[in-house]
Amino acid sequence: MVNLYSNRVYQITVHFVLITMAIAAAFPFLLLISASLTEEQTIIRNGYSLIPDQFSFDAYVYLFNQYSLILRSYGITTFITMVGTLLGLLITTLIAYPLSRNVLPFRSFLSFFVFFTLLFNGGLVPMYLVYTDLFHLKDTIWSLIIPNLLTNGFYILLMRSFFSTSIPGEIVESAYVDGASEWVIYYKIVLPLALPSLATIGLMLMISYWNDWFNGLIFINDGSLYSIQNLLNRMLSDVQYLQQNSLSGKTAVASSVPLASVRMAIAVIGVLPLIAAYPFFQKFFVKGLTIGAVKG
Repeated sequence: MVNLYSNRVYQITVHFVLITMAIAAAFPFLLLISASLTEEQTIIRNGYSLIPDQFSFDAYVYLFNQYSLILRSYGITTFITMVGTLLGLLITTLIAYPLSRNVLPFRSFLSFFVFFTLLFNGGLVPMYLVYTDLFHLKDTIWSLIIPNLLTNGFYILLMRSFFSTSIPGEIVESAYVDGASEWVIYYKIVLPLALPSLATIGLMLMISYWNDWFNGLIFINDGSLYSIQNLLNRMLSDVQYLQQNSLSGKTAVASSVPLASVRMAIAVIGVLPLIAAYPFFQKFFVKGLTIGAVKG
């Protein structure tokens, strides 16, 4: 009877903590949506609130008047997110798997070489010169993909640790005995067993590509190649500039833009597709965790 009562108290406590954490996690996003739907003067007068005193869709009307630009930027962001995530996983696993094998010559030196990139890098100016003058990637869509592919030493070390600790060497050796090549072992044995880490790193890569705006800021001048983050950032900067300077004839138009609610609407538009896609991605994520957890 005592154990039953203790279990009941434990379950109630755990559920209470989890529900509290879920509300705390959802609250900022709900406040973000609420602020984007609040009338501009109400925000200035009363600040942000979870339930708007006065609803207004002016921020979304302002943004969706430029829907063609937004849709094109969504397409570019979707492309670089998908291609960047797939290439990132391929490169990460191709480097991490050999580093996890004890038979690799200079394994410790090569691992330290990857680790060294986490501590030091060439800096912003050398990176810019390499990608623009040497590889001529400026104003190309590859400048939004390639820089993020080559600076993820943390993901490589994470994947190497997973390969070393979770994939038994006996499985690889038995595959060798059966005549399997390195590529067959990598593709048909190692990758299926690494689904949990692939799902985790793939999710981190996907989020980093979707939210990336820095590469677009320094490499992209062509407006037709703006990602959604770059486009929304430029739109916000333009409105702020026109409102703060009285040198342009467009000032009257800009002053009517609800800047406070537009900021929130921009954040909602930037993050909403990622949140909408996450439940579908989570199915594969949970499945990968389950497959990777059951062995033997």
